[in-house]
Parts: sequence; C-alpha cells; structure tokens
Amino acid sequence: MEERKFTEKESLELISQMIRNTQTRMEENSGTMFLIWGYLSAFTSLLVWGLLMVSFNHQWKWFWFLLPVAGSILTLLHFKKEKRKPHANTYIDRIIGYIWAVLGIAGFMLSMISIFFYVKFPILFIIALIMGIGTALTGMVIRFKPLIYSGIAGMILSVVFLFVAWKIQLLVFAALFLFMMVIPGHILNHAARKRNKESHV
Repeated sequence: MEERKFTEKESLELISQMIRNTQTRMEENSGTMFLIWGYLSAFTSLLVWGLLMVSFNHQWKWFWFLLPVAGSILTLLHFKKEKRKPHANTYIDRIIGYIWAVLGIAGFMLSMISIFFYVKFPILFIIALIMGIGTALTGMVIRFKPLIYSGIAGMILSVVFLFVAWKIQLLVFAALFLFMMVIPGHILNHAARKRNKESHV
C-alpha cells in the first residue's frame, strides 16, 4: 500500500496541531515541571545560603544534592501520574523531552565536576544560563510567550553571577528561578483553570 504524501499546507497544519496539543497538555498539567524544578531550585539555594550564613561551613554545599534527588523523585511521580491519562505522545513532546534531557545531563555533569574535582568555574552562572536556554527553547517550540521571555531574561540575567559575591549569588539564584520558571508555571496553571472554566460554561 502506497503511503499518502502530505502537501506543504497539510504538513504545517499537522505541526500546528501537535504544538496546540502539547501546549494544551502543558496547561492541563499546570506547568508542573516548571513549578517542581523552579521551587526546588529556589528552596535549595536559600537553604544552602541560610546554613552558610549561620556557620560559614562550606560542607553545607552537599545540600545541593537535595535538588536532583528530590526533583527526580517528584518528576517520576508526576510522569507516573500522567501515564494514567489517555493522550498521544507527539513528536513535539519528544523534542521538548530531548531538550531538557540533554541540558539536564550537561548541567549535572558540570555540577559534579565543580563539586568533586574542585574545578573553579562560575557554576551558578552556567546552570542559570543552561536553564534559561531550556526554558526559552520550550517556549519557542510550543509558542508560549511567557516561557520565551522569561527564558531569554534568565539567560541575560545569568551574567549577574559573574560580578557579585557568592553570598549574593545564592540569593540571586533563588530569585532568578522564581522569575524564570515558577512565574511561567503559574501562568500555565492560570491558563488551565481558565480553559476548564470556559469548557464548563
């Protein structure tokens, strides 16, 4: 059986539909992934900052491991819950998954190098830049402006880490993740509530 070939118009319509479906599911999920990692990043940064301010013992840096451990557990629980819902996994979904997988691995590797090999490079700047790139790319793929703007702003603001003391860096890191990931996550949450309300009118 010969496969049907799509016209250029049909292909664009199919891609647009996949983007709409992905955006709708992200709204229905209430931006959960952005909220999980945004809040956890801010909380961990403030926790480490507070402990360092109390004792000035740099061993508190090990509390950064709370971030990948807790984040991974919550992410797995979220995906397990989502698997129970009937929906098709589109090519756009996979693209977004690949983006975050690659950036997440890169960020984790650089963090491990910084911690275990004591290589001195501006790790908070690099992590903030990587997460800004991921946020902006996600927004571009699903055409959601709050993610695009917050991601680009996060990339630009990450430069601040190169010019401030480490005490201030931890506070800036927390504030940046609240702005870059938590706020867009709540915007998605609001969009979901609005969509659900309109569908029941």
